[in-house]
Amino acid sequence: MICDQLLKNLSILLVEDEQHLARLLKKAIGARFKKFTLASDGREGLKATRLHKPDLVITDITMPNMDGLEMSARLHEEHPSLPIVVLSAYSEKEHLLQAIDIGVTKYLIKPFDPDELLDVLCQLARKMDQIHYIPLMPPFRFDPDHLKLFRNHKMLHLSHRENLFISQLLASPNHFLSAESIKSLLWNDTDISDERLRVFINRLRQKTDHRLIENIVGQGYLLRTHSLQENP
Repeated sequence: MICDQLLKNLSILLVEDEQHLARLLKKAIGARFKKFTLASDGREGLKATRLHKPDLVITDITMPNMDGLEMSARLHEEHPSLPIVVLSAYSEKEHLLQAIDIGVTKYLIKPFDPDELLDVLCQLARKMDQIHYIPLMPPFRFDPDHLKLFRNHKMLHLSHRENLFISQLLASPNHFLSAESIKSLLWNDTDISDERLRVFINRLRQKTDHRLIENIVGQGYLLRTHSLQENP
């Protein structure tokens, strides 16, 4: 199923102080995701988000140290596009309105079935798949918010510098960068030889497709996007 493929690309953070429920949810649905991390309160949730950089956060409201709504508000300030699903036993109007006001994406009332949560996560995964990805030369797509390259629905395991390189190419006029610009952007003030740059590009091509990054001889490198796919 397409949903299963999309979920396998997602890293999830569950913030829940009821350890029994947290373990049950992880056991029930955790294997469907690339990574499923647990945190026991809002403070841990903030730290885990900064450390693990999840694609989506699921959180309870009532927790010690910092509740889920305060954590969600802080996360929304730091990561405006990060989807947040709130789980709560509360159905009072003020909690729902507060959740909407701080940018929470979905709100589920306990008790709920794990399949119900999976349905919500599938809906969000489809929306994320449509919103975040920039089409490159088929079958490649790039997520600029999380610096991730995908071949169809499968994320490619590139280094941070390789993903940053693609991001910089996308942000440049005509998706082109000179060799000197690449050295400056990716290695700052470090003195990088032309040979080291060529090795870096060749390794990226081996992981992706040699046609994705085009060498403009004597000038620099061009990222082949969807609009360039018909070029020779």
